[in-house]
Order: sequence, then structure tokens, then C-alpha cells
Amino acid sequence: MKRNLSLLLASLFVIVGAIFATGARAEGEVPEPPAIGATIEDFTLPDVDNKERSLKSLAGKNGTVLLFIAVQCPVSNAYNERMEKLAADYKARGIAVIGINSNVAEDAAAVKAHAEQNKLSFPILKDPGNKIADRLGAKVTPEAYFLDAGNKLLYHGRIDNARNAAQLETSDLRNALDAALAGKAIEKSEAKAFGCSIKRA
Repeated sequence: MKRNLSLLLASLFVIVGAIFATGARAEGEVPEPPAIGATIEDFTLPDVDNKERSLKSLAGKNGTVLLFIAVQCPVSNAYNERMEKLAADYKARGIAVIGINSNVAEDAAAVKAHAEQNKLSFPILKDPGNKIADRLGAKVTPEAYFLDAGNKLLYHGRIDNARNAAQLETSDLRNALDAALAGKAIEKSEAKAFGCSIKRA
């Protein structure tokens, strides 16, 4: 009887240990992004003035680009001018650009100051607890998601191929936007994003 009890307790310790080990591994993992074609549910986040803004209220009539960006990331900062130009170019064509900052150490005041300093005119939202970064499986800054007018995911990945604008060869995000606006199929719906890892809570 005692031997059976000892075996049972030993088994329980092994099972509990395995559960904790699995939990520890999973804690730092970034969820997988939604599949191309998935519908992204509406969400609400505070802007840099702590005003709640919904995706629905900011969306463009022909679609929306979500850009995960950062204050301190040199890769994200290398794209500041290109992101602002993208927002300006496509606003007139009915596509809105929304920035999202999910870095735990970059507060709303820092995000606002960074936007003003770099003349970023598109709305930038703070993502407390990186809940939207987790929902979308965003890993780096910058990382782009293009949604159509019905919030269906049409493109996910990098803005283009080069941190250095002088080495630009392919503008993957712009190609996706232009194809969608022309009513054509997007040839390349995914291109791996590169940059600084999102510093999660």
C-alpha cells in the first residue's frame, strides 16, 4: 500500500513539474498571426492623449494598414519618413494608416513626443499589455497588417525589403495596397517582417 502511494505521489510530482515547465516555455512565446483571409475583430485602444479609439472609427473606406512601430527601435525609426509618406499617399485613396506601439517601456508621452519630433501625422495607439500585438501575432517593429474594408487580412509582413531606403528593391506593402485598390489579387500576401522585437509586458 505504501509503495503504491509513493508511486502515485511520484507520478503526480512528474505531471505537475511537466505542467510548470510547459507553462514557462509558453509564457515567452508569441502567438501565431491570423491566417491571410481571416477577419480581424474590432478593438479599442487609447491614443497618445489617452482617448479611447476603435479600429472601426479610424478605418479607411477602402481598408486599413496597422503598423506596429516603436520609439527607440533604429529599424522602425529608419522607416519614419516612408511610413508618413505611405499614410499621406493612401489617405486620398481611402486607406487609413494606424500606428500601434506595444512596447511596455514606451509610455504614451514618449510615443506622442516621438510622433511630433518625426512629423508622424497618422494616429498612433498604445497597446497596454500588448493585447493587440498578441492577437495579431506581431513580433517586431516595424510590422504591417493590411485589412480590407471588411477587416479581412489581405497582407502581413514587412513594409519593403530594405532598412536603408537607398537599397529598396521591392515595396511589398505598397504592391499589396495597389493591387487591392485595382481589384486585383495580391501576388505576395506575406513577406517576413524584420526589425526590433516588441518588448512585451
